[in-house]
Amino acid sequence: MSDDPTTSQEAQLARLVAVYPIADELGARFSAHGHELYLVGGTVRDTLLRGPGAQDLDFATSARPEQTERIVAGWADSIWLTGARFGTVSAHKDGYQLEITTFRSDAYPAGSRHPQVTYGNSIEEDLARRDFTINAMAVRVPEHRFADPHGGLSDLAEGALRTPIDPETSFGDDPLRMVRLARFSAVIDVRPDDAATKAAEAMADRLDEISRERIRDELDKLIVGAHVARGVDLLVETGLADRFLPEVSALRMQHDPVHHHKDVYKHSLAVVERCPADDRILRLAALLHDIGKPATRQFHGHGKVSFHHHEVVGARMARARLTELRYPKDEIEAICHLIALHLRFHGYADEPWTDAGVRRYVRDAGDDLALRRLNLLTRADVTTRNRRKAERLQAAMDDLEARIAALREQEALDAIRPPLDGNQIMRHLGLEPGPDVGRARQMLLDARLDQGPMSEEEAYALLDAWADRDGRGSQ
Repeated sequence: MSDDPTTSQEAQLARLVAVYPIADELGARFSAHGHELYLVGGTVRDTLLRGPGAQDLDFATSARPEQTERIVAGWADSIWLTGARFGTVSAHKDGYQLEITTFRSDAYPAGSRHPQVTYGNSIEEDLARRDFTINAMAVRVPEHRFADPHGGLSDLAEGALRTPIDPETSFGDDPLRMVRLARFSAVIDVRPDDAATKAAEAMADRLDEISRERIRDELDKLIVGAHVARGVDLLVETGLADRFLPEVSALRMQHDPVHHHKDVYKHSLAVVERCPADDRILRLAALLHDIGKPATRQFHGHGKVSFHHHEVVGARMARARLTELRYPKDEIEAICHLIALHLRFHGYADEPWTDAGVRRYVRDAGDDLALRRLNLLTRADVTTRNRRKAERLQAAMDDLEARIAALREQEALDAIRPPLDGNQIMRHLGLEPGPDVGRARQMLLDARLDQGPMSEEEAYALLDAWADRDGRGSQ
């Protein structure tokens, strides 16, 4: 790992607790009421890895939710109880978000998509039911007593990802932990042990018991990880991806010994890694941008392979999969739009477009964010090992972006619309609302894209010529 914890447990503990006086303050309140309070989970792990700075603090307590509510009432700036039925009371205090959960011993009954919440009696029992040892460390506050019954600190130092109890039981308690195995592999520099990996392979079908929303949330965290390819690989190799992302697994197409072509699966992972880690939508589009290839693959003579219209097929497949995973409609639209357009740049390096072509590219891409994402995806899609080809394609994209910038200075490129609106068209041609008005607007929009800015006089002349040619309008 790049930031290994030091070998001094005491030094780590001192660094951990010293920066969160709010934890000691809260711990003193629980202690005064006869209850234990521990700083737990991701707060402990991330502070050991990266030092102080967390604003979201997780706690475990012996107090029941109704007791916790009474203890923090009058002290916290605000309290909400949306998670109380699962044992969690949430609060805001001095800019911190606090999640305070009663010791738990949850399990997912076979066939159920919702946990059966059972309260535990000790921090040891609570930690034993957590997903991984690196998340099963705790610090009692305000005493600053460190609890690490499963060796999470040493696993964190060694980059090992293990379950506190046997993985079959742990994954049986909550099958989503198998996806979290891949998520942590992608986000933190850790690798699962053989026991956890083999258990995930054997129990992958249990993932069908988990709600799509919970799986989606884990995928969202995985996709922005620094080691995203490792995480996706783990999903695919264990068969977990087959349960909720079979299109990605299908990218590992069987290679024909005669018809050689690049590995689409490895290419897709490379494209994801080349996209900015802070753009979840772009990375999801990158992961799915070629999923239409298996369905459109055709072999030709002399070892050639084609994937005609795979971007169209892929966008349709992505829409169905993202809908099944309960993604918001606006995110589905943004991702599928990128997939559908990811080949639009193809051929520009050989034959640069006219200004009309550039205008159409910008118009079809959408707003500034969509255009930026499309250009980034186009650049990331160049994974060829041929250095000259890669440089030529990147230079062509540089040229396109420069031309877009130049046209923006000359005209309102981001707000291209027909030079006449529907009312003007109807008045001039004596038309009633109907299909002819839409066709006239489209004709004027095409002319605007082809010719650039035009005056109303020029637009009316085009409209008259169109009406005369097609016999539309008043006589």
